[in-house]
Amino acid sequence: MEYRRLGRTGLKVSTICLGAMQFGWTADKAASFAIMDTAVSLGCNFFDTADVYSRWVEGNPGGVSETIIGEWLAQGNGRRDQIIIATKARGAMGDGPNDKGLSRHHLMHAVEASLRRLQTDFIDLYQVHSPDAETPLEETLRALDDLLRAGKVRYIGCSNYPAWLLMKSLWISDAHNLARFDSLQPHYSLVHRPEFERELLPLCLDQGVGVIPYSPLARGFLTGKYRRDTPLPASARAGGIRDIYMNERGFAAVDKLETIAQAHDATIAQVAIAWLLANPAVSSAIIGANTIEQLTETMQGAAVQLTAAEKAELDAVTAWNEK
Repeated sequence: MEYRRLGRTGLKVSTICLGAMQFGWTADKAASFAIMDTAVSLGCNFFDTADVYSRWVEGNPGGVSETIIGEWLAQGNGRRDQIIIATKARGAMGDGPNDKGLSRHHLMHAVEASLRRLQTDFIDLYQVHSPDAETPLEETLRALDDLLRAGKVRYIGCSNYPAWLLMKSLWISDAHNLARFDSLQPHYSLVHRPEFERELLPLCLDQGVGVIPYSPLARGFLTGKYRRDTPLPASARAGGIRDIYMNERGFAAVDKLETIAQAHDATIAQVAIAWLLANPAVSSAIIGANTIEQLTETMQGAAVQLTAAEKAELDAVTAWNEK
């Protein structure tokens, strides 16, 4: 496993980040524990979760993923010192008017709740899950700065921020001597490129913001399960994947991935991960898994080294322009 700096910081994270959205949703506690054990055994030192996981499930109050990770960490054996824990706040964790957002009020409550569920004294990377137009940026950044100075969090990051908002946040931090966002979680994959590459990519390279892409396999489309003229897999995601990715551009990407995968004795998913990690802005790619088998296969993508020609071929097959 390779370890990279998180942006301009000195923090080293594995190039594969274990996404824990499935924990307590499609992976029960026992499966989640086994997945975390396996991830660590394969060199992963970076876990990503959020307080809202998985509040969308009926009867689930949220915080379940954090709770499972906390119970796993509590087993001891030095695990807390080995793992970089990233979590996020912003989403609704109750029905009250202040149970969501990026206000000082909500963030101060949210971080304490996450610390309790994770059974830890600090969070390595505390991220805002998405923008909050109703809260001034300075209020959010001052609250995060206070949390960092209090030792409750060690680094801060953002997710789903457009370039203008990320740059404005960095300027406010610089102007007021506040903690800055050291990472960005964007939606980014071989078949989802313009949103990130147009402005966020050069911004992150210039400002030293580490990039932690989510959905690097395009919700499963870049695994080879979805092909031309074949029935959709039995999956709750299949309809959405069909509408977004099942077109000539998407299928051409899968075909090229398969050709390159054969040359490396790898899988389509592994080459999709390798393409992402070949980007110098990317610190770590977030992958999820419901089983040990899924996790093991996908993590091996970190070991695939694409040639410059192979990366160029993949770039070309999903090329985009402003016209």
